Amino acid sequence: MTTPVVPGSGTLRPLGLDEVRLTGGHWGERQAVNAANTIGHCLHWLEKVGWIDNFTRAATGAPFERAGREFSDSEVYKLAEAMAWEIGRTGDPALEARFTELAAVIGAAQEEDGYLNTMFGHPGQQPRYTELEWGHELYCYGHLLQAGVARLRCHGEDDFTRLCRRAADHVCDVFGPGGIERVCGHAVIEAALAEFARATGEPRYLEQARLFIERRGTHTLGDGGFGRAYYQDDVPVREAEVLRGHVVRALYLAAGAIDVAVDTGDEELLEAVRAQWGATVRRRTHLTGGMGSRYIDEAFGPDFALPPDRAYSESCAGVAAVMTAWRLMLATGDMGYGDFIERVAWNVLSGAAAPDGTAFFYANPLHVRTADEEPPRDSALSHQAARGQRAPWYDVSCCPTNLARTFAQFAVYLATADDSGIQLHQYAPGSIDTVVGGSRFALTVATAYPEDGTVVVRVESNQGSERTVSLRVPAWAEGATLTGPDGATRAVEAGGAATVTAVFEPGDEIRLHLPVSARWTAPDPRIDAVRGCAAVERGPVVLCAESIDLPGGADVAELTVDASAAPIERDGRVYVSAHVHDRDGDWPYGPATPDDEGKSAEVALIPFHRRATRGPASMRVWLPVD
Repeated sequence: MTTPVVPGSGTLRPLGLDEVRLTGGHWGERQAVNAANTIGHCLHWLEKVGWIDNFTRAATGAPFERAGREFSDSEVYKLAEAMAWEIGRTGDPALEARFTELAAVIGAAQEEDGYLNTMFGHPGQQPRYTELEWGHELYCYGHLLQAGVARLRCHGEDDFTRLCRRAADHVCDVFGPGGIERVCGHAVIEAALAEFARATGEPRYLEQARLFIERRGTHTLGDGGFGRAYYQDDVPVREAEVLRGHVVRALYLAAGAIDVAVDTGDEELLEAVRAQWGATVRRRTHLTGGMGSRYIDEAFGPDFALPPDRAYSESCAGVAAVMTAWRLMLATGDMGYGDFIERVAWNVLSGAAAPDGTAFFYANPLHVRTADEEPPRDSALSHQAARGQRAPWYDVSCCPTNLARTFAQFAVYLATADDSGIQLHQYAPGSIDTVVGGSRFALTVATAYPEDGTVVVRVESNQGSERTVSLRVPAWAEGATLTGPDGATRAVEAGGAATVTAVFEPGDEIRLHLPVSARWTAPDPRIDAVRGCAAVERGPVVLCAESIDLPGGADVAELTVDASAAPIERDGRVYVSAHVHDRDGDWPYGPATPDDEGKSAEVALIPFHRRATRGPASMRVWLPVD
């Protein structure tokens, strides 16, 4: 099955890229741009900065000057995964040739016992596995194996998948019982081994993933500069109450724990991770779905410590959050996890890449105080992860390749199946053609969502009898309605699933209408950083104000809004009633109710994912209320 996650059990069955396809709309365009521009852009930069050449030099066995950070091998592997999914989706022969060439370069650097890393173990370098806290050796294997999964499922066994198997065997030999009984400072090997076990049918890999999960939190790593919570080695996975520490590490670990729990029947472990996820979403997540509020360690902060201007909300954390929520949904059947996937996809992932797919945000703060100039597109690495403009590449460029692999496989998040029918989770123009209960069931989806709230599902083929089609109704969608093939319209409850069960005929249609009009959103009063502010959402899309839309060249710091007046939609834009203030003075404090009312203005807002596309501008999501 050409899909990244195939659990051994679970409530819902994922679909492959050969069963569900994007046929247009925002996500279809995002996927097309990824194929046409982003994958080639990443390959260009990996060659330009020497991270691919590390493999060529390592293969010689001679001392060499290595380029990039200790984890740069993983970026090559993530690009290989993106290429593998794209080849599986389109069969592009030119991309196949590039993949084969890249795989040969990687394979030449692998040692006889399966070890593969360009940072350790070569002449003049530290010995293998002497820096597990920060060395990222197992982390790099994790991304290699995920690329191997993609290649196996989209192409079948070849030299690349065989080198991946040798690497997986090496990990089990070295870190299995009686070996090095420690873990990697950066999780991902756990989820990768579990999925590689599914793809190859080798139970040894799942057992090694389980061992890594059980060791985590038993203090096998040193304390480090940020403490053991930074890499989730403070308490065992089963005992944790909330996700903490470095966000990407925490989410990758959660994804791996879910995989292990599902395939070993460990309900206690699954419930532990599910509870941690729920606590994290309730108390440590930004309005955009972004996770991470501390810059210094790219980490979760304490509960409700969610400052918008310090929101790290790394793009890779968005990818990892989707991975985790998707696994929870497959395991439990709870379509509510689709709400979160939708939120983070629209507001973090989509905007993390520029419209042309060749520049990227590393961090995604909800408030940018300065109108930064766009960095040069092809001259130097960016060292500023938290700036207000996208950069073409970073000295830590984990995000571009992570986005590339996610967009290449994005269609699989649209729908699932079970023995009774099909479940729709994300709404985009697409087609679904699969087998339900032993016979073919095919649908097409037509929609302009979220610009328009109508989703039309048309039955193209039903070779069985009675089927059920379930459509996710977001929690914000009060007043949603569903019209079935019989023409009857009924109200459906927000935050659940709307279902139609029938003996469908080709041409039958189901219409879901979601009220996507703009609405004010208030923060939990425990979030001190945005108390006294409000934000505007339209459907799943968070909106923001940019200084480029303010009168007289004003900055967003001078803006207040009237949240008692409903947002106005006109000519495809959303406007709010606001005041622009001029508060220059000698002292930044004064009466609790200042006399300055400011100049009245009607201010246009834009989707957060379209920020920083019209030139330098300051920006904010949470707007101070008059």
